[in-house]
Amino acid sequence: MTAGDDTQTPPADGPFTTRQLLRLDEALKQADQTTGLSFSIYCGRLDEPVREAAEKLHGELAEPARSVLLAASPEQRQLEIVTGEQARKRLHDRDCKLAAFSMAAAFNGGDLAGGFISGLAMLVNLAGRS
Repeated sequence: MTAGDDTQTPPADGPFTTRQLLRLDEALKQADQTTGLSFSIYCGRLDEPVREAAEKLHGELAEPARSVLLAASPEQRQLEIVTGEQARKRLHDRDCKLAAFSMAAAFNGGDLAGGFISGLAMLVNLAGRS
């Protein structure tokens, strides 16, 4: 899911309600507008090895160099944050780890949407304005 991406209808058994999807979309738009980076989320199964699968998804984004992908696989209990070359200049590994800890805490409490939103908010604050 990327900001403004309404071309795909989520499956009826997807992990998010319509209200949560709207909140996620708004958080993504705000993140993009505030930072000038391009944020995306993925929630679903990731092939093994998980990091490589997340990097492959990131590489398929419209502008990978300035993109940040938050990829979570709840069933596998895996979370990856992948940053492109330009994004990495503003979001260091330490920053992404802090956001991941925040997200994992929400995920462990059963709040997938809230975890993504808190992770996005933290990354936006750490990246700063464009």
